[in-house]
Amino acid sequence: MNLFPIFANLAGRRALIVGGGVVAERKAALLLSAGAQLDVVAADVTALFGKWIAAGKARHCAEAFDEQQLDGCWLAVAATDDRRLNARVAAAANARRIFVNVVDDPSLCTFQVPSIVDRSPLMIAVSTGGAAPMLARLARERIETLFDHSWGTLAGLLERARARIRERYASLPARRRFYETLLRGPVMRLAAARRFDEANAALDAELAGSSSSSGESQIPDSDLHPLPENGSVTLVGAGPGDPGLVTLNALRALNEADVILHDRLVSPDVLDLARRDAERIDVGKIVGKHHTPQAQINELMLAEARKGKRVVRVKGGDAFIFGRGGEEIEFLREHGIRYSIVPGITAAIACAAYAGIPLTHRDYAQSVRFATAHRRRSESDGDALTAAGETLAIYMGVAEAAPLRDRLFADGWLADTPFAIVENGTRPEQRVVLGTLAELVERVQAHDVHAPALLILGAVAALAAQNHWFAATPVDK
Repeated sequence: MNLFPIFANLAGRRALIVGGGVVAERKAALLLSAGAQLDVVAADVTALFGKWIAAGKARHCAEAFDEQQLDGCWLAVAATDDRRLNARVAAAANARRIFVNVVDDPSLCTFQVPSIVDRSPLMIAVSTGGAAPMLARLARERIETLFDHSWGTLAGLLERARARIRERYASLPARRRFYETLLRGPVMRLAAARRFDEANAALDAELAGSSSSSGESQIPDSDLHPLPENGSVTLVGAGPGDPGLVTLNALRALNEADVILHDRLVSPDVLDLARRDAERIDVGKIVGKHHTPQAQINELMLAEARKGKRVVRVKGGDAFIFGRGGEEIEFLREHGIRYSIVPGITAAIACAAYAGIPLTHRDYAQSVRFATAHRRRSESDGDALTAAGETLAIYMGVAEAAPLRDRLFADGWLADTPFAIVENGTRPEQRVVLGTLAELVERVQAHDVHAPALLILGAVAALAAQNHWFAATPVDK
């Protein structure tokens, strides 16, 4: 390796920055966050530097750079637009064996400032040695998706328990096995759920439960890696199709999954984000053609979780908006299976945005209602789907266009009410069909519209004609 990676303790130690501009400001912010005592050498400084100086966080030296300013420093940064001055700073630092970073000149640097993923006290640093900073940034972005902020709290819990763990497990192999078991159990799960008091209590319980008179674990190696009696299920809303709309928590869940149960509406691009060796089971349902009944999906989740696996149930849109997520967690709770929920961007919000339609607008609509054309047979048809100044977003309504139109007329909707149908919303093949309620059935037939498609009804729907920005231009004939 061309660089030796270290994490330096700068708390209370002097550091020097030559330069008072925006670039120097970014370096200074990192040094101050690490607790360094900062000296700034520059004739002029930015407003933010001025605030730090006024607050006593940094000392300002408005004189020209002099080598003696490095005396007593632990490291230095040259961040000016004068290459000769930067080289002087580097040479003077090297002569004093002080690590120096010269911005945008790797050849003069004796240390590099990495891209940082901060989950303090867990710190992850990425560097290309100055060869390709943008590549380091990209790597950092990828790593950011894998570690949520609960890792920092988890690291803090382990730090506070470190002495007790070392006392209990004197030998390194036993201590390592304990950590491996601990971090696969409830402590990790509770920290991820932000239930930190319970995580701390679980850590105490793990230590108490593994105690022995000799102070060393007597548990056989084979028992230190037990497969949990039950695994867990995470309900993930994957959005309506564009993989860029998948949340960070959803991406983390997909990368931790052992088994993925996915709906038909989950796009291949979204599934490509998942862990490569996870088992994938298609449990998609089509209106009128239920390939996998809901009861069978429930049993699949239960069976895989009871094998100790991490099951991710992926749904298009959001699991709690016409996605039967509520029914599934009721089933899991009844059977004692741990679950968590990752909400997704629901189709109405995403498809409307990708069609340029604001679901609410001060001039046209003050409220929005989500509805579905498919309800339980026992439900009454007496609930009117109308309200003044309202936008109506109807899921699964294309196949029922004629009876839906008639019901809307009966509920008081006017024949000239604008509508927009967004087919394959957020995907490259997205189509938007516009018209009025009187033309709904004819437009659906003329343009051969098929699911997945969302119907948006109300004055705002007409705005798609002027606000569209994604995929094909809306059609209105």
